[in-house]
Amino acid sequence: MTRATGRLALTGSLLLTSVAFGQGVLAPPEGAGPRNSLVYAANAVGVRQCMPALTALSALGVQGTTNNDVLFDWDRTRAGASTVFSLIGLELPGANAAMSITGVPEADGSCSVSAERISVAPVSCPALARKELVGYQATKLLPHMMVYTDAKDLGSSVSLIDQQASCLVIRRYVKFSAGAAAPIR
Repeated sequence: MTRATGRLALTGSLLLTSVAFGQGVLAPPEGAGPRNSLVYAANAVGVRQCMPALTALSALGVQGTTNNDVLFDWDRTRAGASTVFSLIGLELPGANAAMSITGVPEADGSCSVSAERISVAPVSCPALARKELVGYQATKLLPHMMVYTDAKDLGSSVSLIDQQASCLVIRRYVKFSAGAAAPIR
Protein backbone atom coordinates (compact mmCIF):
# COMPACT_ATOMS: atom_id res chain seq x y z
CA MET A 1 0.00 0.00 0.00
CA THR A 2 1.41 3.38 -0.95
CA ARG A 3 1.63 6.18 1.52
CA ALA A 4 -1.05 8.22 -0.34
CA THR A 5 -3.40 5.21 -0.48
CA GLY A 6 -2.87 4.57 3.23
CA ARG A 7 -3.59 8.21 4.04
CA LEU A 8 -6.74 8.12 1.87
CA ALA A 9 -7.93 4.92 3.57
CA LEU A 10 -7.27 6.42 7.01
CA THR A 11 -9.11 9.63 6.07
CA GLY A 12 -12.06 7.64 4.71
CA SER A 13 -12.16 5.48 7.84
CA LEU A 14 -12.14 8.52 10.08
CA LEU A 15 -14.90 10.18 8.04
CA LEU A 16 -17.09 7.08 8.10
CA THR A 17 -16.45 6.53 11.80
CA SER A 18 -17.37 10.10 12.71
CA VAL A 19 -20.49 10.03 10.54
CA ALA A 20 -21.69 6.58 11.60
CA PHE A 21 -20.97 6.77 15.30
CA GLY A 22 -21.68 10.35 16.21
CA GLN A 23 -20.94 13.77 14.91
CA GLY A 24 -19.50 15.36 18.02
CA VAL A 25 -16.69 16.96 16.02
CA LEU A 26 -18.01 20.44 15.26
CA ALA A 27 -19.47 22.74 17.85
CA PRO A 28 -22.19 25.14 16.71
CA PRO A 29 -21.46 28.88 16.81
CA GLU A 30 -22.26 30.58 20.11
CA GLY A 31 -25.98 31.20 20.51
CA ALA A 32 -26.92 29.31 17.35
CA GLY A 33 -28.26 26.25 19.18
CA PRO A 34 -27.10 22.76 18.38
CA ARG A 35 -25.89 21.95 14.89
CA ASN A 36 -28.13 19.88 12.65
CA SER A 37 -26.39 16.49 12.73
CA LEU A 38 -28.30 15.10 9.73
CA VAL A 39 -27.27 18.03 7.52
CA TYR A 40 -23.69 17.72 8.73
CA ALA A 41 -23.61 13.97 7.91
CA ALA A 42 -25.31 14.41 4.52
CA ASN A 43 -22.85 17.15 3.54
CA ALA A 44 -19.90 15.07 4.74
CA VAL A 45 -20.76 12.17 2.42
CA GLY A 46 -21.82 14.30 -0.57
CA VAL A 47 -25.61 13.90 -0.63
CA ARG A 48 -26.99 16.39 -3.19
CA GLN A 49 -30.32 15.44 -4.74
CA CYS A 50 -32.37 15.13 -1.53
CA MET A 51 -30.41 17.76 0.41
CA PRO A 52 -33.06 20.55 0.32
CA ALA A 53 -35.80 18.25 1.64
CA LEU A 54 -33.51 16.61 4.23
CA THR A 55 -32.38 20.04 5.42
CA ALA A 56 -35.91 21.43 5.76
CA LEU A 57 -37.31 18.37 7.55
CA SER A 58 -34.37 17.92 9.93
CA ALA A 59 -34.39 21.66 10.76
CA LEU A 60 -37.96 21.22 12.00
CA GLY A 61 -36.88 18.21 14.05
CA VAL A 62 -33.89 19.80 15.78
CA GLN A 63 -35.68 23.09 16.46
CA GLY A 64 -35.78 23.69 20.21
CA THR A 65 -33.36 20.86 21.02
CA THR A 66 -30.38 21.14 23.31
CA ASN A 67 -28.53 18.36 21.44
CA ASN A 68 -29.02 15.91 18.59
CA ASP A 69 -27.10 13.13 16.88
CA VAL A 70 -27.76 10.87 13.92
CA LEU A 71 -27.49 7.31 12.64
CA PHE A 72 -27.03 7.76 8.90
CA ASP A 73 -27.11 5.22 6.08
CA TRP A 74 -26.61 5.81 2.35
CA ASP A 75 -25.41 4.01 -0.78
CA ARG A 76 -21.69 4.72 -0.76
CA THR A 77 -21.39 3.95 -4.49
CA ARG A 78 -23.61 6.90 -5.45
CA ALA A 79 -23.68 9.31 -2.52
CA GLY A 80 -24.86 12.34 -4.52
CA ALA A 81 -28.04 10.60 -5.67
CA SER A 82 -28.36 7.99 -2.91
CA THR A 83 -31.41 7.06 -0.91
CA VAL A 84 -30.80 8.27 2.65
CA PHE A 85 -32.07 6.63 5.83
CA SER A 86 -31.55 8.44 9.13
CA LEU A 87 -32.55 8.29 12.76
CA ILE A 88 -31.95 11.46 14.76
CA GLY A 89 -31.81 11.35 18.55
CA LEU A 90 -33.26 14.56 19.99
CA GLU A 91 -32.57 15.99 23.45
CA LEU A 92 -35.11 18.60 24.50
CA PRO A 93 -35.47 20.49 27.77
CA GLY A 94 -37.32 18.04 30.02
CA ALA A 95 -37.92 15.41 27.32
CA ASN A 96 -36.33 13.31 24.60
CA ALA A 97 -37.52 12.20 21.18
CA ALA A 98 -36.37 10.54 17.97
CA MET A 99 -36.96 11.43 14.35
CA SER A 100 -36.61 9.16 11.35
CA ILE A 101 -36.11 10.83 7.95
CA THR A 102 -35.85 8.98 4.63
CA GLY A 103 -35.09 10.64 1.30
CA VAL A 104 -35.47 8.77 -2.00
CA PRO A 105 -34.16 10.48 -5.16
CA GLU A 106 -36.57 10.43 -8.11
CA ALA A 107 -35.64 10.24 -11.80
CA ASP A 108 -37.02 13.75 -12.42
CA GLY A 109 -34.52 15.27 -9.95
CA SER A 110 -37.00 15.58 -7.10
CA CYS A 111 -36.96 13.61 -3.87
CA SER A 112 -39.68 11.60 -2.12
CA VAL A 113 -39.46 11.93 1.66
CA SER A 114 -40.86 10.36 4.77
CA ALA A 115 -40.31 11.72 8.27
CA GLU A 116 -41.57 10.51 11.63
CA ARG A 117 -41.00 12.23 14.96
CA ILE A 118 -41.51 9.92 17.93
CA SER A 119 -41.97 11.15 21.49
CA VAL A 120 -43.78 10.35 24.72
CA ALA A 121 -46.19 12.80 26.34
CA PRO A 122 -46.74 12.50 30.12
CA VAL A 123 -50.52 12.80 29.68
CA SER A 124 -53.27 10.54 28.39
CA CYS A 125 -53.77 10.36 24.63
CA PRO A 126 -57.33 11.75 24.79
CA ALA A 127 -56.09 14.73 26.83
CA LEU A 128 -53.29 15.38 24.33
CA ALA A 129 -55.74 15.15 21.40
CA ARG A 130 -58.14 17.61 23.06
CA LYS A 131 -55.31 20.08 23.61
CA GLU A 132 -53.25 19.79 20.39
CA LEU A 133 -55.40 18.19 17.69
CA VAL A 134 -58.61 20.23 17.68
CA GLY A 135 -60.18 20.07 14.21
CA TYR A 136 -58.32 16.93 13.16
CA GLN A 137 -60.20 13.88 11.86
CA ALA A 138 -59.72 10.88 14.19
CA THR A 139 -59.60 7.28 12.95
CA LYS A 140 -59.26 4.32 15.31
CA LEU A 141 -56.54 2.07 13.88
CA LEU A 142 -56.45 -0.37 16.81
CA PRO A 143 -58.19 -0.32 20.21
CA HIS A 144 -55.17 1.48 21.71
CA MET A 145 -54.21 3.61 18.67
CA MET A 146 -55.85 6.66 17.09
CA VAL A 147 -54.63 8.35 13.91
CA TYR A 148 -55.40 12.04 13.40
CA THR A 149 -55.31 13.85 10.05
CA ASP A 150 -56.02 17.38 8.91
CA ALA A 151 -57.43 17.94 5.40
CA LYS A 152 -55.40 21.17 5.18
CA ASP A 153 -52.14 19.26 5.70
CA LEU A 154 -52.19 16.35 3.25
CA GLY A 155 -49.43 13.82 3.75
CA SER A 156 -49.28 14.44 7.50
CA SER A 157 -50.73 12.45 10.36
CA VAL A 158 -50.42 12.22 14.13
CA SER A 159 -50.75 8.77 15.71
CA LEU A 160 -51.43 8.48 19.43
CA ILE A 161 -50.78 5.15 21.14
CA ASP A 162 -52.09 4.67 24.68
CA GLN A 163 -49.47 3.72 27.27
CA GLN A 164 -49.81 3.47 31.02
CA ALA A 165 -49.96 7.07 32.30
CA SER A 166 -48.54 8.44 29.03
CA CYS A 167 -49.06 8.70 25.30
CA LEU A 168 -46.69 7.62 22.53
CA VAL A 169 -46.87 10.30 19.82
CA ILE A 170 -45.80 9.65 16.22
CA ARG A 171 -45.97 12.67 13.93
CA ARG A 172 -45.62 11.55 10.31
CA TYR A 173 -45.06 13.42 7.04
CA VAL A 174 -44.86 11.88 3.56
CA LYS A 175 -44.36 13.72 0.27
CA PHE A 176 -43.76 12.14 -3.11
CA SER A 177 -41.56 14.00 -5.61
CA ALA A 178 -40.87 16.86 -3.21
CA GLY A 179 -38.99 19.79 -4.67
CA ALA A 180 -36.94 22.08 -2.48
CA ALA A 181 -39.94 22.87 -0.29
CA ALA A 182 -40.86 20.88 2.81
CA PRO A 183 -43.66 21.42 5.31
CA ILE A 184 -43.82 24.60 7.34
CA ARG A 185 -45.21 23.60 10.74
